[in-house]
Amino acid sequence: MPPKKSNAQPHFYSKRFALICLGIVGCMLFLLARVGYLQLLNHPMLERQADQRSLRSTVIPADRATIADRNGHPLALSVASKDIIADPFRILQLHSDLNSPKWQYLASALNMPLSQLQQTITSDPQRRFVYLGRKVEQGIANDIGLLHLSGISSRHDDSRYYPMSEAAANLVGIVGTDNEGLNGIEKGFNSLLEGKPGMREYRQDGHGNVIGILKEVPPQQPPTINLSIDSYMQYVMYSRLSAGVIQNQADSGAAVLVDVNTGEILGMASYPSYNPNNYVGVQPKDMRNVAISDSFEPGSTVKPLVVMAGLARKMIRPDSVIDTHPYTVNGHLIRDVGHWPALTVTGVLQKSSDIAVSHIALAMPAQVLVQLYQSFGLGKPTDLGIGGESGGYFPLHRERWADIERATFSFGYGLRVTPLQIAREYATIGSFGIYRPLSITKVTPPVLGTRVMSQDVAQTVVHMMESDALPGGSGLSAAVPGYRLAIKTGTAEKMGASGKYDGGYINYTAGVAPASNPRVALVVMVNNPQAGKHFGGSVAGPIFGQIMGQVLNHMNIAPDALVPETPPNTVIKDGQKTNLVRRSATAE
Repeated sequence: MPPKKSNAQPHFYSKRFALICLGIVGCMLFLLARVGYLQLLNHPMLERQADQRSLRSTVIPADRATIADRNGHPLALSVASKDIIADPFRILQLHSDLNSPKWQYLASALNMPLSQLQQTITSDPQRRFVYLGRKVEQGIANDIGLLHLSGISSRHDDSRYYPMSEAAANLVGIVGTDNEGLNGIEKGFNSLLEGKPGMREYRQDGHGNVIGILKEVPPQQPPTINLSIDSYMQYVMYSRLSAGVIQNQADSGAAVLVDVNTGEILGMASYPSYNPNNYVGVQPKDMRNVAISDSFEPGSTVKPLVVMAGLARKMIRPDSVIDTHPYTVNGHLIRDVGHWPALTVTGVLQKSSDIAVSHIALAMPAQVLVQLYQSFGLGKPTDLGIGGESGGYFPLHRERWADIERATFSFGYGLRVTPLQIAREYATIGSFGIYRPLSITKVTPPVLGTRVMSQDVAQTVVHMMESDALPGGSGLSAAVPGYRLAIKTGTAEKMGASGKYDGGYINYTAGVAPASNPRVALVVMVNNPQAGKHFGGSVAGPIFGQIMGQVLNHMNIAPDALVPETPPNTVIKDGQKTNLVRRSATAE
C-alpha cells in the first residue's frame, strides 16, 4: 500500500525575516557611518594618537672631536661607552624579582649596592626613565645587555679619554656627563668639538620593538682640532715644573713655551694638576690653568724693555755707565741686592739693578713705559679662546704718577700680568721687536707681525741679556751647555693680607734661545717657594735650564756657543803649531 503524503509545510515568518534583514542592513549602515566618521572626520586625531603610541624619534649624537697636538698625537679622544637606562613602570608591571642573581649582577656591574638599585627603581613606580649608569665602559655594557632584563636598556654615549693625563689637564680641560666642556680647550672650543647631531624617526610595536624606520639623518662629525702644542715638550715642561715646585715647597707654578716666529704656543704647563680621567674629589684650585688664570707683578722681567726705551730715545748708549748708588725717591730708598757704584748697561741687566732702571724711567714721561709694555703684550688679553683668562691689572689710562710709582714701575711693580703675557713679551723680544699674536692652534707660517721696536735696539738688548746666563749673572743656573741664552730672572714680593709686601715671593726666569737666532721663548714662574731660596735665578732658573735644554735638543737646533772643530786639528801659523779645539763663546 503506497505511503501517505505528509501535509506538513515549513514554517516561514516573513516579518521575522524582514526584521533580521533590516537589522543587518542597519548594522552595516552604522559600521559604514562609523568608518566614514573615523576615516574622514576624525582621522587627524586618530593619527596623532597612533603616532604618540608608536612613533618615536631619537637624536643620533655626533662623536666629540679629537683634540690632537701639532703632530697628530691625541690629547683628548672619545671612546665607546653606554648609558644604562631603566623603565621602572615596566619593571614593576612585570613583577620582576629584584633579588634575583641577574639583578645582583647588574648592581655589581654598575658598582652600586643592590639596595640602592632597588630603591632607584621602586621610589617612583610611575616613572618611565631613569639613569642607572652614565658612560659605562663598552664591555661592561655588553655584559649587561646579555642579561636580557625587561625594562633595562642602553644608549650610546661616548666618554672622554686623555692620554697625557696630568701633564696637559689644566690646558685641555674636561667634559661633564652631558659631554659639555667644563674648562680649558674642551670648554673654549666646545662648539667646534660637538659637531652636528643627526636624527632617526621610527615606529615601534607595543613591546618596544622597532618595526620600521621612517627617516634617518646621519650626524655631521666634527674634524680633529690640531693644537700648536708639542706633546713631548708639554710632558718635559710639566715634569720639570712639577719637580721644581715640589722641591721648592711652592704653592704653584707655570711654564709657557712660544715659537718666536709664529706665535704658536708649543707648551703650557701648570702645577698643581689632576687626573682628568678620574677627577672625582679634585679641588677646583687644582683645575686652574695657572699660566692664564693667575696674575702677578712681573718683577725684573720687564727691565729689558726699560733698557730698550732708553736706547731708542737716545738717553743711553750701549757703552754708557750708570750710577748705581742707592738714592731716595719720595722718601723711599731705592737700592739693589748687591752693591755696585756704577754699572754698564749690560751690567744693569746682568746684575738686575733696580737703581739703574729707575734712573732711566724717571728721565722719561711715565706713558713711554706704559705704552711700550703694552706694545710687547703686557696687560693685554691673549684672546686664545680657552676661557678662564685673568685680566690682571694694567695702568693704561692712568694720568697722575708719583715719582716713586714711576720708579717701581720700571722694575715690575704697579701692574699684574699672567705668565702667558710674559711669554708673549719675550717672544716679541726674541723676534727682535716684531709683535705677533699668540695661537693655541697650529698655524701655517709665515705669520706677519707688527714692529714695535727697531731691530737694532732689540738685537742689542738681546745680546746684553746673554750676560745674565754667564758667570756673574743672576741666571747662571739656567745656562744650557753649548747654547747662547738671552734671559732675565725676576723676583717680585707678594702683597699679603695686611696690604704690605709680606706675602712671599714670585720667582721668574724668562728668555729666548738660541740667542744668535732665537727660535723659542720660555717663561718659568714659581709662586711662593718656602724651602729657603726665593730668588728667580736660584728657584726658577734651574727649571728653565732643564726645560730649555731638552726643547733645543728635541727641535734639533744646533749649538751656537761652540766653535766647531776644523780637521785637521792643527794648523801652522808663524812657524808654530796651533791646536784648534772647541771652545765656548763666553771665553771670548
